[in-house]
Amino acid sequence: MLLKHILILLLFVSNSSSFSILAQTKLPSKNDAISIAKEANELLKKGNYEKSLIKSRVALNMAIRLKDNNLIAGSYNTIAANFDQLSETDKAFYYYNKGLIYANKTNNDVLKNWLNNNLGNIYCFDKKQYEKGIFYYKKSLQYSTKIKDSAQIVFTKLNLTWAYFDINRYEEGLPYLKYINKHHKRYGDISTIVALNMLNGMYYNYKNDVKAADFYFKTAIKLGNAGNEKSDLSYSHYEFSKFLLKNGDYENAYKNLALFNKITDELNNEEKINKANVAGINLQIDEYKREIDKIENEFKTKESALLQEQSKNKKIVIVLIAILLLLFFLFYFYSQNAQLRHKNKLKDLRSKVQENLINASINGQELERKKIASFLHDNISALLSSAGMHLHACISQNQSTSKEIIKTKAILEEAHDQVRDLSHELMPSLLARFGLFDALDDLCEKNSSSILHFEYSSSLNRKTRYDEDFEIKIYFIIMELLNNTIKHSEAGQAKLSIQENNESLQITIIDNGKGFDSTKFHILEGFGLNQIKARLNYLRGTVEINSKPNLGTSITINVPITYQKKIIKPVFQSQ
Repeated sequence: MLLKHILILLLFVSNSSSFSILAQTKLPSKNDAISIAKEANELLKKGNYEKSLIKSRVALNMAIRLKDNNLIAGSYNTIAANFDQLSETDKAFYYYNKGLIYANKTNNDVLKNWLNNNLGNIYCFDKKQYEKGIFYYKKSLQYSTKIKDSAQIVFTKLNLTWAYFDINRYEEGLPYLKYINKHHKRYGDISTIVALNMLNGMYYNYKNDVKAADFYFKTAIKLGNAGNEKSDLSYSHYEFSKFLLKNGDYENAYKNLALFNKITDELNNEEKINKANVAGINLQIDEYKREIDKIENEFKTKESALLQEQSKNKKIVIVLIAILLLLFFLFYFYSQNAQLRHKNKLKDLRSKVQENLINASINGQELERKKIASFLHDNISALLSSAGMHLHACISQNQSTSKEIIKTKAILEEAHDQVRDLSHELMPSLLARFGLFDALDDLCEKNSSSILHFEYSSSLNRKTRYDEDFEIKIYFIIMELLNNTIKHSEAGQAKLSIQENNESLQITIIDNGKGFDSTKFHILEGFGLNQIKARLNYLRGTVEINSKPNLGTSITINVPITYQKKIIKPVFQSQ
């Protein structure tokens, strides 16, 4: 069989196992179990499969009772290797898998490495299930790399190369072949040199390099004839015959194919002789499997009875611990909830204080705006207008007017215009004289440009008036939002809509700008919406912001309307 090198491993653990009493039966000595396992392994190497299997069964029985997963896995590996040598592939496959189950419960990466490699051999060379075989080879390679076993790395990569080449996936096998060519001299085994030369021949045949392929195939056959690797030699003849046939050398192709058949027949005859020498085992293989399973089942039954006895006490302890833990967690969660409620109260208080401070600041600013705007309009602007009128009268009376007077007149007019503009900026005259809707229409028109156009839309009567303080706050909220649109949106169109709905004012601002992720709090903070929210909270209003990147932004505000206070005129009864 091609590269069918069976890897045998017995694991020796220095740490002593913990002892347990099973149904008043004395446990075997661990040293005795290890000694018997060693003996079984030596018998396997000598080809004495019958005695090796008998010793392995005894070692397995002792290992199961000791609950030593390393010894159990090692015993299964030895049993599987015996069946492998007897060409009982199904039995070998069964016990390799059993061994891997127990090996995976240990930290023994060496044992895991060899069991995975042996399973890869069976999948690739016996079952011809190459994908599964490659999977197990790669698992083996992971463990050999982890334990830094260079010889095993070379060996497993040789198997991987062969598996890929067998299914014509040469480029996937090439990296492994390059590694083996580089490191085989130092870390490889002499038993694989024939296979290595054959694999190089297969690759160069694939690359149509006739000279190199011919050299490697002939080297493989020469080394095979000089050594003991008859299986690898037979396959070298087979691959060489395929190469010769491909290149038209039919005579030599036939000769090599005949040699392949001859060596294969010899190997099959040797296999038959081995089976004949252990004929008694072949008749008892199924019984052997049943007996091993019986050993495991008996042990598990005894162990289960003991565990049930022990579990009663454990359950009582667990229930008590669970009750204590439950009480502890209930107290802990109660304490945490109390602290959380306290923190939330403090947080709400801080939030309300901060909001009140913001509103007080905003109200103060608006009051100052009104005072300054009123002072500028009623006093400064009036004084400048009066000075301008007197200066104009002076100019009219004097035919010759100096340049200084004309310049003074121009400066007075400019100062008057700037004072008027500042007064309107602080408190728009349209807002005071004509109301909120005319002021907002004017605001949209003033903010419109060739880059960004603001559209104003409202079905409400322009003459509708609300409380003066309410109108001022709404005006400055909208002004701030329009400023945000100009600064951040990169929009070309924006629309301001105002409607009344159930005694609430509904304000909507939509733009077609770049938008943003409105779910991210820090972005909203960056747009200065804290003050806007504080103003709306003061008015008992709400704001909803919907925006996504590249999809524009929509802001909807709902505010309960505060109407103008009616002035009740006193009615006097006539005398």
